[in-house]
Amino acid sequence: MQKINMKKKNKIKISYEPEADVLMWEITDKPIDFAKEIGNIVIHFTKDNVPVLIEILEATKFLSKTKTLVEGGGKISIKEPALSHR
Repeated sequence: MQKINMKKKNKIKISYEPEADVLMWEITDKPIDFAKEIGNIVIHFTKDNVPVLIEILEATKFLSKTKTLVEGGGKISIKEPALSHR
């Protein structure tokens, strides 16, 4: 099992778990209280609704679509914020 980790000074940590194909972005080390799943993205929050961890499931598929969108000059339009239904 190979993990790739990137750390910055502000303690943001990005890691990839190849066996599960999950990309994880740890924003803070605060305790997680609950999570919301939006498609293949899971966002973990503190009890005060502060994002702690973002997981992208099926990361290779997600990144492939993102690359195609960026290279193709496509535009993303969001009609409604994804987390507005809490």
